[in-house]
Amino acid sequence: MGIDAMQMTLAPIPASAAIDEPSAGPGRHALLRTARDVAEDLAADAIARDQAGKPPADEVARLRDAGLPAALAPPGPGRGTDWRTGCAVVREIAVADSSVGELLARHYVHTWAGRFYADGDQERGQERDQEQEQERGQGHDRAEALEAEAAREQWLWTGAVHGPAPHGPHDGAAVGPDLTLRPRRSGYVLHGRRALDTAVPLADQLAVDAVCTVTGDILVVRIPAGERGVTLEPAHDRFGQRVAGAGTVHFDRVTVPADRVLGLRPHDEESAAPRTSLAGPALRLALCHVGLGIAEGALTEARDLSRGARAHRLPGEDPDLFLTYGELATAAQTAVAVVDRATDVLARALDAGVHLDADEAAAVAALVATAETVTSKAALHITARVLELADAPGLDRFWRNARALTAHGRPAHRLRAIGEHYLNGPHAEPAAALR
Repeated sequence: MGIDAMQMTLAPIPASAAIDEPSAGPGRHALLRTARDVAEDLAADAIARDQAGKPPADEVARLRDAGLPAALAPPGPGRGTDWRTGCAVVREIAVADSSVGELLARHYVHTWAGRFYADGDQERGQERDQEQEQERGQGHDRAEALEAEAAREQWLWTGAVHGPAPHGPHDGAAVGPDLTLRPRRSGYVLHGRRALDTAVPLADQLAVDAVCTVTGDILVVRIPAGERGVTLEPAHDRFGQRVAGAGTVHFDRVTVPADRVLGLRPHDEESAAPRTSLAGPALRLALCHVGLGIAEGALTEARDLSRGARAHRLPGEDPDLFLTYGELATAAQTAVAVVDRATDVLARALDAGVHLDADEAAAVAALVATAETVTSKAALHITARVLELADAPGLDRFWRNARALTAHGRPAHRLRAIGEHYLNGPHAEPAAALR
């Protein structure tokens, strides 16, 4: 859905509108044009593909043909995409098919894993500053080399890296690790299982965190999907996001060389380096763009159906319908404004890199949590109401997808965390829900 079709209505502004401006470089314009073309292609058979609910082999082929997985990676010399543009691409695709949008969103965030976890554990760094600084420098070099290799090979990423516990590794909410790493002479051996939300049968690289059985460190590692001992189990008959490619990955004594360790994931949020603490908010914000895509897609499709049904009537004959669309368009526009602001703030934080401080990271997390709250509420509300406005096959997919995307959220817990940050100020430790 392009910006030209939207400028004369109250329908939500496409993500590309925030990027598609005179100051944007030609590379951004080209990438956004490509995203629009892919979105139009996906929209043409979105209902049929949702009903089939098959693994996204065809969808991933379309993304690869357009070069989107290779393009959506951290910016580097001659490669990658800045955070604002990457999120705009995700949202453009999600308007047409939110399952594919989620697949692309998670891919994009996982490509940043080498940067997020290169800083290691802040608390450990305070104990041995000089040694830790050297390790961090090596970690940054490895991250750059990995990003260059990923761009050359055009890898598609998926994975699941858990967030740190709110009060340390022995917090009452913590559970035993589902993945463990046993040290060996030249690396580790990985064992366990992990449920993933996207691209299980099709990804090239898997990013996961696992606990070292000797040191207790939590390491983030990457595993090639075709590695010996890796077994993929796609999910079937999902309620929503049916084409995202969810499933479970089993790791049976998988060899992990040392150069596939991306870095340390801190045990608790208090010891997380500021840039490392952005990993969770980055993923949740990328998924906010998917949620916006669902809301925009639902509202636009319902609007087009209502226009078709009212083609023989005068514009002023149905004020109640206008009132409803005004309410829904306002809800969508409000979510767009909050998410775009959070996107800008997180982009600046990512640009700051190792110079980001803890207060700034906490403020970013609070704003992302706000965006998540507003977007979840808007997506669920809009997708439920459009079912009352139009009766057409496939319109229910937007509501199902919104429910699936937001199912694991805890709105009251998140609101309390936002209130705690607002009340206690930036110098307080951020609540777990913000991470």
